[in-house]
Amino acid sequence: MRDWLLDLRGCRSQVEVAQEVGVSQQHISALEYGTKRPSPAVAKRLAKVLGFDWTRFYEDEDESAGQ
Repeated sequence: MRDWLLDLRGCRSQVEVAQEVGVSQQHISALEYGTKRPSPAVAKRLAKVLGFDWTRFYEDEDESAGQ
């Protein structure tokens, strides 16, 4: 679970964020649950919408792989 992503989404719904990013609600859900890794293009669009560094998705995976 990517709790940091949930925190950044705040009170916005998955549908609202998905529409802004140009992906499905299911895609946003999979990203939040950590079952899907975004393409760099999607990561960049989501980062722009929510205000974070898009490489955070990949840092997360590197940390998980080391454990």
